[in-house]
Amino acid sequence: MRSSIVLVAGIALAAAATAVNAAAIAGPIMGPAKSISRPAFQGYYDGHKDTYLNTDVSSKPDAAAMHINYSARLATIKGLPEIYLVEGKAAPGQLAVFGSEPGEKNYSPLWSETILTWKPGARPVVLRSDTQINAVEKKGTLTERDAHVVLNCPIIKVGKGG
Repeated sequence: MRSSIVLVAGIALAAAATAVNAAAIAGPIMGPAKSISRPAFQGYYDGHKDTYLNTDVSSKPDAAAMHINYSARLATIKGLPEIYLVEGKAAPGQLAVFGSEPGEKNYSPLWSETILTWKPGARPVVLRSDTQINAVEKKGTLTERDAHVVLNCPIIKVGKGG
């Protein structure tokens, strides 16, 4: 009988601890979670590939072309890290290049879009980091311009290695 009381008390204590723990870590309730299917992309950061989503953009034509949300408010946000996109000819396998990633001091899911263009006669190489981009620009074979577009592209998985 005594072992039954100890067992019931132990179960009750464990249930109470679980309930308190769940309440402590639950925080504000956003509602029931649902799964959706959405395209994910890969981009480079410091030589490795990260996976990201593209959800919102400050350009109405870009929003229509990419089938994502248009948000005029995004265009007013300044001081964001850059996402580099190559326009025109590019090396096979070229992806977007991020200027930051989760865990970095200046990471943000919002990005200032910078367009890269290889100069005529230049032989494109795969660009994998902002440091590499700056070095290639100094050689005079690559140009960049601010697209004056802000993208909401949260990185959802940080890759490892090269």
